[in-house]
Amino acid sequence: MEFPDRADVDHLIDPQPLPEFARVRYEPRTERLDDPVGAAREATDALDLDDLPEGARVAVGVGSRGIDRIDEVAAAVVDRLAERGFDPVVVPAMGSHGGATPEGQREVLEALGITEEAVGAPIDARMAAAELETVPVGDADLPVYFSEAASEADAALVVNRVKAHTNFTGPIESGLAKMTVVGLGKQRGAKSFHSTAIAEGYVEALTAALEVIERETPLVGGIALVENFEEEIGHLEAVPAGSFLDREPELLERAYDEMPTLPVDDVDLLVVDEIGKEISGAGMDTNVIGRYRVLNAPDPETPDIDLIYVRGLTEATKANGNGIGLADLTRQAAVDQLDLKKTYANALTSGSLAKSKLPVVAPDDEFALRTALAALGGYDPETVRIVWIRNTQDLGELRVSDAVVADLPAATTVVGRETVGYDDGTAEFNDETAESEADPTGGSGA
Repeated sequence: MEFPDRADVDHLIDPQPLPEFARVRYEPRTERLDDPVGAAREATDALDLDDLPEGARVAVGVGSRGIDRIDEVAAAVVDRLAERGFDPVVVPAMGSHGGATPEGQREVLEALGITEEAVGAPIDARMAAAELETVPVGDADLPVYFSEAASEADAALVVNRVKAHTNFTGPIESGLAKMTVVGLGKQRGAKSFHSTAIAEGYVEALTAALEVIERETPLVGGIALVENFEEEIGHLEAVPAGSFLDREPELLERAYDEMPTLPVDDVDLLVVDEIGKEISGAGMDTNVIGRYRVLNAPDPETPDIDLIYVRGLTEATKANGNGIGLADLTRQAAVDQLDLKKTYANALTSGSLAKSKLPVVAPDDEFALRTALAALGGYDPETVRIVWIRNTQDLGELRVSDAVVADLPAATTVVGRETVGYDDGTAEFNDETAESEADPTGGSGA
């Protein structure tokens, strides 16, 4: 498909002056776990493995992207299992990620720093999943699948972050239960789950499937992580099988309290430099941008963002552009990065088709911003509310237009003033005020 180049569209929208921007540091108070590796070793010991014989195979399910120090935590779990005389094996627990192929899932793990050499254990990336049972969920029948690599082991555990989900809200969202049901369900299990969940409810589908897995497989529990605003591990604990649904709601509440968010809720235009699967399963965190775009699931009430412009993909996402459909605008450079096979594997498995739609494609930054400002209607550079972020994970430093500055919370500090210029259509920030000259008082800088 060919998209219009600059000469085709340049006459359609007049240039608009951009506002000045404040470079902002956003630092809410947060807690950090000093020794997550040691905590992971202790959590492994806390799981019920005492009845296993020496040499028993223990499957360790991992694979969620963007988790702080996940390679070190996974290696610590494997190392402790080996020290106790067990035979650990790493099993990718990521549903359809990596294009739903063994090679792709190994590639995803490698991007996380998890290789056989790094963790000291083999990786069994088979995509085969056995159907355990079909259970009713509302008016639907849910076939429950579980990884053959995990079910053939003498014991299985999962390591995952508990956090807000990108498609729904409830007492359990993204965490141990979801990784067990969806991640270790492989592509078939993930597809079966999402098809039922969209129609009958995510929590209901998770609960029904987890009950089957706990009864029919050697699942012994999981190691739950909760991250802070800085995306560092703030808490880590063992949760035994049979307790996921009881323990995860409290961990989820803590995750919500610590979750990275924008410093303001009312935004005309959000500019996102990059999206990627290691940042969020939806490419960008839907709770940060206030958009789920899922059938039967209302969008979050906050923030209220009128338009979103996505400029590109991360290197670590390996061309999986799932989430680009959450934007209203993108640019040719981002589309050139897309691997539609990987992107569609996510969309077709999850049923979240909107996340893989293409937004309007602009030839470059200059025209994209011009288009966005015109689409806002009644544009005024003095009052427009623009927030410009690297991605939805790294929110400690960002840029906001001058109209936003007065509304910034006390945890922010204005560290500089900048203007936007263009080099061959690519937006570049130019320092107008050095950090030493910026208002040192924090807050709005006023």
